[in-house]
Parts: sequence; structure tokens; C-alpha cells
Amino acid sequence: MRLTTMTDYALRLLMYVAQQPERLCTISEVAQAYGISEAHLMKVTHQLGLQGWVETVRGKGGGMRLAHAPRDINLGAVVRSIEPDFALVECFSTGTQCVLSGQCRLAGVLGGAVREFMAHLDGFSLADLLPGTDFPLKSGQRMKLERRRVP
Repeated sequence: MRLTTMTDYALRLLMYVAQQPERLCTISEVAQAYGISEAHLMKVTHQLGLQGWVETVRGKGGGMRLAHAPRDINLGAVVRSIEPDFALVECFSTGTQCVLSGQCRLAGVLGGAVREFMAHLDGFSLADLLPGTDFPLKSGQRMKLERRRVP
């Protein structure tokens, strides 16, 4: 499973903005912090705004801020809103021409993997990605993430 660059940048942007709740953040500062293209980040910001994850303020002194508290931004929902599809194999696409359709169990196995992946993401919010928050481990234990400023 591989997420698109757009989704990667969207999650990074949300993490950065979440760490600056007291002010508006600009595309150029986020791009500089992560060393990514402002043009790509502009598209990401636009998409996040359309989906209601960030609010944008135009003009001089403008920028962006989260539209919801970090604990109310579900990672699975963000990924679903940004990713174009989850067609890991051709048979997941509409209009498939797969000759194995009806006899192949691969689609069921891969479909289950995608469901588990998304269910795992659904268990986390943006707040879980921020420094200084407890992070649930697989075993049910919790560890304290190192407190550091992550752009």
C-alpha cells in the first residue's frame, strides 16, 4: 500500500499547523520547514480547505489554521478525503478486464488488507501525531513520544 505524495503532504501540513494554534501559518513557511514545493503545497492546502480540514484567510497577514481541534481530525477520514482511490490491483477498478474475475481470491485478501489499514488509521486523530502525546502501541502499552518541535 502506498499513499500519494498529496496525502503525505496533507498529513505533514496538518501536523505543522496543529503545532501553531496561536497563529495563522503560511504555505511558504510550511514548504520551507519540510523542504517541499510551494506549488504542490498550494494544491494540498486548497484540497484540505475544500474538505473542511483547514480554514484559509486571504490577503496580507493571511494564512491557514485548523478548522477543528486536532483530536477531532481523524486520520482515516483525512486519508480517504485526499487519496484518489485504493485500487491496489486492476480488479479493484471500475470496468475491470481481469480474466480471473470470479475465480480469484486475491481481491478478497487485498481488500481485507485495505480495510485493516484504514481501520487502523481510523483509530487515530491528528492529536496522536503531535509531540508530547501518548502513542498507543500494538501491545496495548503506551509510550510518551519525545517532546520536540517537528515541522
